[in-house]
Amino acid sequence: MRLIMNRLFIIFSTLAAVVGLFFLGWILYTLCAKGLAGLSLQVFTHDLIDGGLRNVIVGQLIMSGVATIIGIPVGMMAGIYLQEYGGNSKLTEFIRDLSDVMMSAPSIVVGTFVYAIIVIPTGHTSGWAGVLALFILMVPIIVRTTDDMLKLVPIELREAGMAIGASKYHVTMNIVIRYAREGIMTGILLAFARVVGETAPLLYTSGSSEFWSTDLTSTFPSLTVSIYNLATMPDEEMVQLGWTGAFLLTAMVLIINLIGRYANNKQRR
Repeated sequence: MRLIMNRLFIIFSTLAAVVGLFFLGWILYTLCAKGLAGLSLQVFTHDLIDGGLRNVIVGQLIMSGVATIIGIPVGMMAGIYLQEYGGNSKLTEFIRDLSDVMMSAPSIVVGTFVYAIIVIPTGHTSGWAGVLALFILMVPIIVRTTDDMLKLVPIELREAGMAIGASKYHVTMNIVIRYAREGIMTGILLAFARVVGETAPLLYTSGSSEFWSTDLTSTFPSLTVSIYNLATMPDEEMVQLGWTGAFLLTAMVLIINLIGRYANNKQRR
C-alpha cells in the first residue's frame, strides 16, 4: 500500500511540475514573441513621449538603486545586531518576527502606507515616495538574509578571533562578515531583483512621467508603471511598446536572479 501511495505521489507531483512549466513556458514564449517584435534602437535612445523607453528605464533603475544604497547598510546592520549582539532577547525575537511579517506583506499595502504618509501631505507623487516604498520592501529581505548567513558561520571562527585578543567589532567585521559576504551579496541581489520589478507600490507613490527627469521630488518616470499604462492604451503602437518594456523588465530581473543563484551556489560549495 505504501509503495502504491509513493508512486501515486510521484506521478501527481510530476504532473503538477509539468503543468506549471507548461504555463511558465507559455508566458515566456508570448512575452518574447510580442516583446522582441518591437525591440529596436529607438527604444533605448528616445523617451516615452517620443515612442521610446529610455527615461522610464533610467527612472526605474535610479529609484531601485537609491533604495538599495539606503537599504543595504540599514538591513545589514539590523541583521548583524540580531545575530551577533541581540542574543535571545525579546527585542531580537520581535524584530525577527516583524521582518518575517514585512517580507510577506503585499506590496500594494506598502504603497498605500507611503501614499498616506508622504503623497497625501505633499499633494503629489514623487520619486522619493517611490524610493521609500521600495526601501520598505527591500530591508526585511536583507535583514533576514544577513541574519541567516551569519548564523551559518562556525562559532569556532568567533572564538579564534577572541582568543587572539580581537574585539567583538573586529571579529564581526573582519572574520564573520568576510566569511558570509557571498551569501549576504546573494540576498542583496535577490532583494534588488524583487523591487526593480515592483509596480503596485509605485502606482500610488512615484507615478510615471513621459519626460526625462532626475528630480526625485516630482513625479518620476517608472518602467513598471509605464508598462501598466501602455497596456491599457487604445493605440496598437503603445501596446506594442508596453510588450517591449515587459520583455526588457523580465530579462533584467532574470539576469539579476541568475547572478544571485550563481553566487549562492558558489557560497554553498
